[in-house]
Amino acid sequence: MSKKLAIIGGGNIGMSIAKGMLKAGLFEKKDITITRAPSQSLDDLIDLGVNATYDNAAAVLNADYIILAVQPRQAMNILKGIKDVLNPHRQIFISVVSGLSFEEIESLIGKDFVIIRIMPNTAISICESMTCLCSNRPSSDEFNEVKTIFDKLGMTLVIDEKMMAAATVLASCGTAFMLRYMRAAAQGGIQIGFHASEAQLIVSQVAKGAAALLLENGMHPEQEIDKVTTPMGVTIKGLNEMEHNGLSSAVIKGIVHSFSEMGNIK
Repeated sequence: MSKKLAIIGGGNIGMSIAKGMLKAGLFEKKDITITRAPSQSLDDLIDLGVNATYDNAAAVLNADYIILAVQPRQAMNILKGIKDVLNPHRQIFISVVSGLSFEEIESLIGKDFVIIRIMPNTAISICESMTCLCSNRPSSDEFNEVKTIFDKLGMTLVIDEKMMAAATVLASCGTAFMLRYMRAAAQGGIQIGFHASEAQLIVSQVAKGAAALLLENGMHPEQEIDKVTTPMGVTIKGLNEMEHNGLSSAVIKGIVHSFSEMGNIK
């Protein structure tokens, strides 16, 4: 019998996870159920071919994996609504909720569950996520099982729970930070003569290639930068101009500021 997945919360990240699961062939459409609040449309979920419902309890009743992918302020009430139909002996509980600790989850659904916290990003929809994971039972077979699933949706890194807030900023928010740089680079490309579509294509492939260099070679960014910065060349002149205007400082400050705001998301 095939495994069944319930995703509570069909927003951007919930939908991205579902699309990635389907793209990777990890689940069939008929075995995925996604829920939303009654005020939201289910049309796009139905178009995706998965089961769609407003009933969280019904969705999780026969699921093997339950992924909670809602906003932090909604999470506790949702947990209260489904706790009586959960079964720790056959279900694995996975949370994508920033700031919701194992202790808080266990206070509502009990301590018998294997609970796994994950922090992916929206690139999970194309199996290119950076997903950080931790568990209340990190040595369990269930945790290894879930890690194996997410290994097929990009790259994974097992971390301590205390690092989940930092993972949210660097791995999840990081997608937006990277895309904002890419947008700026493409705008610069337009100013120096490329059409918008051409500039975006060039910048996208350059970003992909730069990331691949680090992943494949395991080098520090500066080592790769040194390879393309010749004495008195245009590359170093451009880099220095960016640094004079605070590029590195702005990025670091943005990441640290986002991290400092994590305590306000309850």
